[in-house]
Amino acid sequence: MNNYNNSSNPEFLNDYLVHIKIVQLLSERTIQEYYLDVRLFLKFVYENTHHTGNDIEDVSIKDMQTSELRNISVSDIYSFIFYASDERKNADKARYRKVSALRSFFKYLEKVAHLIETDPTKDLDVPVPKKALPKFLSLKESLRLLEASGTSDSKRDYCIITLFLNCGMRLSELVGINISDIDFYENRLKVLGKGSKERMVYLNNACITALNSYLEIRNANPKAAAEPALFISNQNKRISKRRVQQIVEDTLQKAGLDGKGITTHKLRHTAATLMYQYGDADVLTLKELLGHASVSTTEIYTHLNDENVRSAVESNPLANVDKSKKD
Repeated sequence: MNNYNNSSNPEFLNDYLVHIKIVQLLSERTIQEYYLDVRLFLKFVYENTHHTGNDIEDVSIKDMQTSELRNISVSDIYSFIFYASDERKNADKARYRKVSALRSFFKYLEKVAHLIETDPTKDLDVPVPKKALPKFLSLKESLRLLEASGTSDSKRDYCIITLFLNCGMRLSELVGINISDIDFYENRLKVLGKGSKERMVYLNNACITALNSYLEIRNANPKAAAEPALFISNQNKRISKRRVQQIVEDTLQKAGLDGKGITTHKLRHTAATLMYQYGDADVLTLKELLGHASVSTTEIYTHLNDENVRSAVESNPLANVDKSKKD
């Protein structure tokens, strides 16, 4: 498995990693984060039990027994969360991710592996961190970005920016598109989202026009004929995620929009925000379009709209007028 030192893990930890990869189909990034969080927790518990005198990171858990798992209580988990906050200076989001990892791990131990009888995370009461409103480009800024990309000689780069702003797809989804995934008859394409879940993304006129312009040039290149990927590099291979990020960064700079913290993922936020604010897309429609597992993830765009409403009210020219005072 990617970046996992299996030889230093107890068998039950390796089995858990296989489960969340093969059965739950979690993304590699999530698996890696859960692995590091669960491993750190096990090291923390092992040190508190055996008192090896080592720093937590240097504690070996290879010989940890399954019987030790049954002795873990909710108090141990609270102690670990305090350790993450106090000594490791983890912010709310990082601590909550650790809680999510432990809930996943102990649910596996109880329900799948049957190594424990009671899941200690069932009684865990941890406040959910507030979700910050996502950064995004305004409609005017989005038009500036498209204009900056349109002046480039690269039809590929313009097509990439157009798909990001119109379809709200993830970076990994865009890079993974094959030409065979595009259905020009139905004006849609298939993307592979998180957890290897396929979904259909519908293409508007801007996307179709950009795709046709790019494909005309791509198909004229005989060296690219054997490559199934839609977007290719100068070496006629599937374009890398980093190269796409560079294209977006360069275009943002060209449009005078650099320094605003906008990334490829923020373009996904931009697409969703524009569809919610200017289109007829409701939350459930956006959920399907963005490939979110839960509607709660999508609801952040309704909160975004609330902020815009508040801003509109406060910007009313009469907002600070008070004629009730008499001289």
